[in-house]
Amino acid sequence: MSEQKQVWVFIEHTDGQVADVSLELTGKARELADQLGYEVVGLLCGHNVDALAQDVIQHGADRVLLADDPELDLYRTLTYARVAITEAKKRQPEIFLIGGTPNGRDFAPRVASALRCGLTADCTDLQIGDYTRKDVTYKNLLHQIRPAFGGNLIATIVNPNTRPQMATVREGVMRKPAADASRKGVVEKVTPVFEPGDLALEVLSRQIRKSTVKLKDASVIVAGGAGVDGAEEFALLRDLANLLGGEVGASRAAVDAGYIEKAHQIGQTGSTVRPRLYIAAGISGAIQHRAGMDQSSKIIAINTDPNAPMFQIAHYRIVGDVGEVLPMIIKTLRERSMDQREAE
Repeated sequence: MSEQKQVWVFIEHTDGQVADVSLELTGKARELADQLGYEVVGLLCGHNVDALAQDVIQHGADRVLLADDPELDLYRTLTYARVAITEAKKRQPEIFLIGGTPNGRDFAPRVASALRCGLTADCTDLQIGDYTRKDVTYKNLLHQIRPAFGGNLIATIVNPNTRPQMATVREGVMRKPAADASRKGVVEKVTPVFEPGDLALEVLSRQIRKSTVKLKDASVIVAGGAGVDGAEEFALLRDLANLLGGEVGASRAAVDAGYIEKAHQIGQTGSTVRPRLYIAAGISGAIQHRAGMDQSSKIIAINTDPNAPMFQIAHYRIVGDVGEVLPMIIKTLRERSMDQREAE
C-alpha cells in the first residue's frame, strides 16, 4: 500500500467504456496532485473490467484500486459505496472527486455521510490554495468553486478539518486530457467485503435509452433563450443549426417555456459545452448559463438589450431582435450556399 498522500477519482464506466467525466476528473486530479506532490488514484469497481484500468492510467492516474466482483457488475449504491468507504477509511485520501452524473450524485453523499466529511456538489472549478480563519492558516486546501444563491454569487468552499475533501463535477466542465500510452501505473486489486444489507437490492433487468442530442460533441451550437418569442421563432434556431451542421441548445428559460426538451439545456443545471462556435440568440447571459458555455472558442450574441451580460463574454455582438436577425443570417447563408453550388 502506498504511504503517499492521494487524490482519488471515482471511475464510472458503461459497456466497457470509461465515462468521459471520470477521465476529465482524472486529468484535473493530475493537475492538483502535481501541485501537492500527491499520487492520483482511480477507484474502479465492476466485474471483468481489468482492461479499463490502463485507460485510467493513460489519462493521469498513478494507481488504480481495482475492486472486481460479480456483485459489482452493475452499479448499486450500497455495494459500490461499501468498497469506497472501506478503502477510504484504510487509506485516508486527501481529496476525492466524483462525476456529477446520476450515479455520482447517488454515490457521493452516501460515501461522504459515512466518512463524516463535507461534500460540494456541481463545482465549476477546483484549485489548491490556503485559507485563514481566526489567525490560523490552513495550507494547500482544495478550493471548491461553484455558483451559489441562484447563480448570483460564486462561492469558494473549503473543508479544513475533515478528510477527504469531496466534490462532484459535471461532465464537460474539465477538459479531458489526451491519453498518454507511455504512462505507467500500478493496478492494485482489492477484495470487497460486503455486509448482508449491502445486497438487499437486486437488479433484475436494465434498459438503456441513448440520448439523441449530442451537445457535448457539437462543433457549432445555436442556442435560444427567453428572448426568443415563441416556438415559431425557436424554429429559426433549428434552421440555422441545420445550415451550419450544428446542434440546437437552450437556456433554462427556453426549456421552462416549453420551446424545447430539457436534453438541449445548457448551463449549470444542463450540459457544459465547448463548441468552436456558439450562437446565443435571446439569451441574457445569467451566470448559470454562462457556466455551461463560456469556454466556447467563438461566441456570437444576439440580444435587444445592449447591456445584456452575454455581451460581456461574446466575441461578436448583435443588438437586435432575434426574429429579425436570424432570418437575415439564414437568408445570407442560403444565398452563399447557392452561389457556391452554381460556381461548381
